[in-house]
Amino acid sequence: MIRTDRVVVVGAGLAALYAALVLAPRPVLLISPDPLGQGASSAWAQGGVAAAMDPADNPALHAADTLRAGAGLVDPDVARRVTAEARDHILHLTTLGTPFDRDEAGGYVLSREAAHSLARVVRVKGDQAGAEIMRALVAAVRATLSVQVAEGWVATGLRLDEGRVTGVDLALAWGSASVAIAAPAVLIAGGGSGGLYAVTTNPPRIRGEVVGMAARAGAVIADAEFVQFHPTAIACGADPAPLATEALRGEGAPLVNVDGTRFMTALHPDAELAPRDIVARGVDAEARAGRRPALDCRALGARIGAEFPAVAAACARAGIDPASQSIPVAPAAHYHMGGIATNMEGRSSLPGLWACGEAASTGLHGANRLASNGLLEALVFARRAALSVGREGPSAAMVVLPSPPPAPLPDPALVARLRQAMTAGAGVLRDAEGLTNTLHTIAAIEAAQPDCRRLANMTATATLICGAALARRESRGAHCRTDFPDTLPLGHRSRMTLAEALTLRPIPQPEPL
Repeated sequence: MIRTDRVVVVGAGLAALYAALVLAPRPVLLISPDPLGQGASSAWAQGGVAAAMDPADNPALHAADTLRAGAGLVDPDVARRVTAEARDHILHLTTLGTPFDRDEAGGYVLSREAAHSLARVVRVKGDQAGAEIMRALVAAVRATLSVQVAEGWVATGLRLDEGRVTGVDLALAWGSASVAIAAPAVLIAGGGSGGLYAVTTNPPRIRGEVVGMAARAGAVIADAEFVQFHPTAIACGADPAPLATEALRGEGAPLVNVDGTRFMTALHPDAELAPRDIVARGVDAEARAGRRPALDCRALGARIGAEFPAVAAACARAGIDPASQSIPVAPAAHYHMGGIATNMEGRSSLPGLWACGEAASTGLHGANRLASNGLLEALVFARRAALSVGREGPSAAMVVLPSPPPAPLPDPALVARLRQAMTAGAGVLRDAEGLTNTLHTIAAIEAAQPDCRRLANMTATATLICGAALARRESRGAHCRTDFPDTLPLGHRSRMTLAEALTLRPIPQPEPL
């Protein structure tokens, strides 16, 4: 047991780094599985940060769009507060060195994305927002003496004393026994759950481990059933799937099938700029029918290489010329609206534990996240959580981490089986039979490697997604039940513990795989 009075921040993406900077000069121990700046979903974000920066826009309009996209489950007070704070965070990131795209007059260049009533996504180099924001934050963290970064470590469990979180167990990222860190506060900012699915745009490590870790400690998880599938991942067989940013559709690129026919015009008045859940289901339907959906960017020509370099590079790796060929696309698990339930200060249901970023569920996204609100939520709640944490407990010295002996890593075959099962039973379309079968498979996976805590964290999150999806007997936003296609008149957010989700597993338990 290593004791410290440093705040332990689990994660190294945008939310974690921003929180560490806000906590300064309060000493922080930042847990990063990879070299700082690598392996975080934030760095892969293409669109940008949604904020009312145009004189014709305002936070109230932004909040109204957020409420509409969220299909009746967005907390109006959260939407109002977050959108009101957006401009301040853009200005702060600018002072930290983020090179947002600017026009000749010095104004921010804004893109329009799905379900926004006007252009309000602040971008960097077209599709480089995540990478450039992370670059600025990493530089700032490296220059902040109060932040100690533990690279190559992962959190595997939370320490509890009479119901209060008192620390965290760590392991070397490539496999080791746990090292216990006793700390006055733990802030989880370790990303979402997209990697639990066979087709995802998320980095390989983002597999719901931190959410599952909190759930296994007893934290309440909210909105677990709502997994957002991005409709335009590039269907080239890569894992993770590269992303064709929504901004391409905002620039006029249509979705077409193998016959060259636009199919979204028949599904929604906003066609390709409909809410993501509707577009994802449209793309999924074309794929299931064998009509090979694609994004037609040919009219953009050479602009793709200049304005969307990440998309151009991904296409080049896949042997696609987007200036002369349509880009084949497929829905991919992209963002988890669910996560550790928090209040406006980022506090979880467990004393001593805070959460922010995609690992948290704040009430902003509802059943369907508004495009580019993810980075905004991470910024707003990273600051709010850090200010709340900063009011608790003393500060202390550096932490020296020993090198423990090796311990089992998750069996890759079991992880692959889990991802396949989640895509098959808890994907774009769901029903009771598929969800129940997936819960069966999850139980069998756990039984096959019962001593692996990291696998148990993954399966805990998967169990909560399936359990909450099984319990929600309606279709709403990103959650589409083919056996319950209607939306109920009154919406409600789900709140579930792991113990409650486990009661939904089939009985008797299945045989090990």
